[in-house]
Amino acid sequence: MSDTELSLEFSRESYSLSALQAAAYRLIGTANCRIEPSEAGWTCILEQPSNAAIAAADIRSRFLIFVSDEVMRERVETKTEAVRNLILALAFGGLAASN
Repeated sequence: MSDTELSLEFSRESYSLSALQAAAYRLIGTANCRIEPSEAGWTCILEQPSNAAIAAADIRSRFLIFVSDEVMRERVETKTEAVRNLILALAFGGLAASN
């Protein structure tokens, strides 16, 4: 690993691959991220560009914030799925009945 790389470990039980990928996507323009499977879960390797205007510690901090945000978005989506489907059924149920 070079001086411009950070390696972060995430467990499969707590962090989904899709949450890590979404967080990595949000870092585009700031850092590059490789996500590799590891024995314990996932290893995210953040590569800081040589011309980066942001410190490596700040990149790490942003990435962890993005990961936490994406995990919470997934949890909210899962918990509200039934209500969302009910609202959609009520909103568009009349269209199906009229055809």
